[in-house]
Amino acid sequence: MPNNLANSITSSLPSAAYIHIPFCRRRCFYCDFPIYVVGNTIRGEQSGAISQYVEVLCQEIVTLEVDSKSLETIFFGGGTPSLLSTQQLQRILEVLNGKFGIDKFAEISMEIDPGTFDSYHLQGYTDAGVNRISLGVQAFQEKLLQACGRYHNVSDIFAAVDLIHQAGIANFSIDLISGLPYQTESIWQESLEQAINIAPAHISIYDLTIEAGTAFGRYYKPGDRPLPTDETTVKMYRMAQEILSEAGYEHYEISNYAKPGYQCRHNRVYWQNNPYYGFGMGAASFYQGKRFSRPRKTKEYYAWVNDGSIVDCELTTSHEALLETLMLGLRLAEGVSLQILTEKFGADKIEEVYQVLQPYFDKGWVQVINGRLQLHDPDGFLFSNVVLAELFEKL
Repeated sequence: MPNNLANSITSSLPSAAYIHIPFCRRRCFYCDFPIYVVGNTIRGEQSGAISQYVEVLCQEIVTLEVDSKSLETIFFGGGTPSLLSTQQLQRILEVLNGKFGIDKFAEISMEIDPGTFDSYHLQGYTDAGVNRISLGVQAFQEKLLQACGRYHNVSDIFAAVDLIHQAGIANFSIDLISGLPYQTESIWQESLEQAINIAPAHISIYDLTIEAGTAFGRYYKPGDRPLPTDETTVKMYRMAQEILSEAGYEHYEISNYAKPGYQCRHNRVYWQNNPYYGFGMGAASFYQGKRFSRPRKTKEYYAWVNDGSIVDCELTTSHEALLETLMLGLRLAEGVSLQILTEKFGADKIEEVYQVLQPYFDKGWVQVINGRLQLHDPDGFLFSNVVLAELFEKL
C-alpha cells in the first residue's frame, strides 16, 4: 500500500472544529492541559488577557488557508469556556461562520464549570448558538472536590444544574472522575446515583490518570494511598457500567454514556478518525493527511499566529493511519467495520491484525459482531490499553 494512502483517506475537508479556551480560575491538581490561570476573574470582559486571546484566536481562524465547508460540529473546550463573555463567544462563532459557514443543524458544545455563569450568561450562550452543554462536575462530595483542587463546591453544582434545567437545555452532559484520592466504592456509587437524579442526557466518566508535571504527579505515584487500588478502580468501572446501563444510558464509548439520540457528535469525529480543525493554544488538528498541535504556551502561540500560523509536519503514513483507526475506533462500542478496514489497508494487513488479536479473542475481550471488530463491554474496555499496546508493539 502506498505511503500516501492516508492522505487520500483523510483529504476530505473537516466539518468539525475544536476551539480551545485556556482560561481557568485555578489549575486543578490533576490537570496537564494548556491553560492560563486568571484567578477570580468572573467574565471575559473584565480580563484584558481573555480579550487579547479571543482576538488572536480569531486571527488564526481567519488566516487559515483552506477551502470552506460548513461546520456540523463545534466544541468549545478548555480551560473554562464559561469565563468568556457572551459577546466574546458570539464573536468567535461569527468568525467561524464567516470563514466556513455553520450548518443550521450543527451541534455546538460548550464546556462550563459550576460557579462561573448565571442565567443571563447561559441565555446569552444559547442565543449565540450553543445547543449542548458539558458541565464539569467531577465529584459530588466536598472532600473530593477539595482533594483535586476544584474551584467549585457541591452547592455550586446543583445551582448550575438548576440554571441548565430552567434554560430548557435538554442536551447537557456532566463529567465525573473515578479513582480520586479518598474515593471509595460507596462514595462512587453515591456520585453515580446523584448524576442519574439530575437527569443529564450524557455522562462522561474518566478514570484518574496521574500525569507528570501536575500537582498530583508530585503528590502521588500510581498505587499510593489515598488513591484507590487498581482492584477498586476496576470495580468502580464495572459499577458505572451496570448502574448507568440500568438507568437507560447507552455505554457507547469507553468513557461515555448517553441517552438515546444524545451521543456527542463532535467527539465521534475523533473516534471515527475523521478530519477536524483545532484552533487556539495547544489545540490539535487533523486534515489534509496531517496531525498538528499548536504551541501550548501563550507567548509561543501568539508568536506562531503572528508569523502566519504555518503548519509544518509530515503526512500521516498508511501504517500510522491503520494504528490510529484501530486505537480510536475500538473505543466505540460499535467498533470498526472490517470491510472498510480491508478496503483501506488491504486484506493482508487485516490478517496481521487478526493474528495479533487472537489471544484476546480467546479471552473474550475482542469480538466480531455483524462484520465489526469490537472490544467487549466491560472486559474489553477495561483492558483496552493492554490490547492496543499489543497492536502497536506487534504491528
